[in-house]
Amino acid sequence: MATVLSVSGSPSPTSRTTRLLRHLDPAIAARGHAVTVLDARTLPAEALLRADTGHPGISRAVDLFERADAVVIGSPIYKAAYSGLLKSLLDLLPRRALAGRTVLPLATGGSTAHVLAIDYALRPVLSSLGAAHITPGWFVLDRHISTGPDASVVLDPAAAEGLGRTLDEFLSVLDRSTSRRAAA
Repeated sequence: MATVLSVSGSPSPTSRTTRLLRHLDPAIAARGHAVTVLDARTLPAEALLRADTGHPGISRAVDLFERADAVVIGSPIYKAAYSGLLKSLLDLLPRRALAGRTVLPLATGGSTAHVLAIDYALRPVLSSLGAAHITPGWFVLDRHISTGPDASVVLDPAAAEGLGRTLDEFLSVLDRSTSRRAAA
């Protein structure tokens, strides 16, 4: 069993990005992995902006990355890039914070014009943090994420299908790396 850190980089309390991640968490757990949630918006703002790694809230966030075997990281896309909140969080992590980890980047946005932000904005940062394997990410249009009458997340069928394939690939890579570590 691996520990997967599910990170939302959205500053909004009603975020579609966060809802999408929380929708995926049970699927990850169903494959036998422990899921730990980190919503960057809950971190102490002043300490985050000052990169105060001595602050207990920031120290805990850094520790969550260190203890994770894999990371699912999601962000809304603003002006062709991931959120500034997520940037602030990633900037305070140690230089090789993702070394040896499998990472799945996800993004949400209002237009398909932002679809390349995963590969041109987020992926390079994840790579610079030493991620062992960054699986192909997935972009979901905001309008393809809604809430059902029971407050569940409802995805457009095409978005759900692509997201499902993307998650399956991430989990397959994670399962293989977990098996190799256990055998070593």
